[in-house]
Amino acid sequence: MCQPTEEEVIETIEMRLLTIAPGNVVEIGFFGGNFTGIEQEMQERYLSLARRYVFSGQVKGIRLSTRPDYIDENALRLLKRYNVTTIELGAQSLDEAVLKLSGRGHTVEDVITASRMILQHGFQLGLQMMIGLPGDTLDKSKDTARQIVRLGASNTRIYPTLVIKDTELENRFRNGEYSPMTPEDAIHWTKKVVPIFEEGNVTILRIGLHPSEGILNGDTLVAGPFHVAFGEMVQSAIWREILSEALRAKRQASGKGTGSRELLTVEVSVGQINVATGYRAENKKMLMELFRKVIFRENSELVGRQFNWRIG
Repeated sequence: MCQPTEEEVIETIEMRLLTIAPGNVVEIGFFGGNFTGIEQEMQERYLSLARRYVFSGQVKGIRLSTRPDYIDENALRLLKRYNVTTIELGAQSLDEAVLKLSGRGHTVEDVITASRMILQHGFQLGLQMMIGLPGDTLDKSKDTARQIVRLGASNTRIYPTLVIKDTELENRFRNGEYSPMTPEDAIHWTKKVVPIFEEGNVTILRIGLHPSEGILNGDTLVAGPFHVAFGEMVQSAIWREILSEALRAKRQASGKGTGSRELLTVEVSVGQINVATGYRAENKKMLMELFRKVIFRENSELVGRQFNWRIG
């Protein structure tokens, strides 16, 4: 991966600032690599450019991603000097066997130590995780999420493992030594991990890999559960489970099935209507099999995944 020039960094920042409405909280992020692993001179050049926008008030802060084993006192002092606010670590898994089988090159202890140092220096901590790595299981992924909460992360990103061209994982895939997750399993695992972060007050910044041009064109992705709407599909699956359980409880309480001639009105909180309706309206279609008509509405008094429904 080529490092961008200073001119390219400025151009990217200026272009993105033009697309952001006034009043929005804006940060400059350096992602896609191991930031603290590049030459210190280049780190300082990039950070100097970004800091100008912090001083001008156009952005709130600077965030970056790096590896757990590339965090030390010198690195943290440098980042503090340039007004970095959040450091995200590519933890990926907090299971020692999974890290070893995946050839990550760092240990669980590296993640723990780096996380502690980041928090002690006053940064916000982000811990990214991947599901479906070699040797991973649903229970191991759930345990990784719980450990991320315990380590004090304020935010996370959840990525299903993809097989990328010209990597060791591609060799294993070609040799039959690794099988990527199916889309169904990836959605199911992520659906089970999301509540752990929500209950632990860890903000989920993203679910699923960003649809970069190479992946969309098929030049980079070899195999794996990539979808441009993966995050929406996961949120829709969570709502599908919530609505299904509510239906089941109602049937048990009434002692009879739900009549297909009835009207169902579902009220959800503001911003949840698309995922509650479901990816490609799959949740609404499920309900339409049971009711004559299904209407989803927003209710500003509801929050999160709270909902009300009325039959008839």
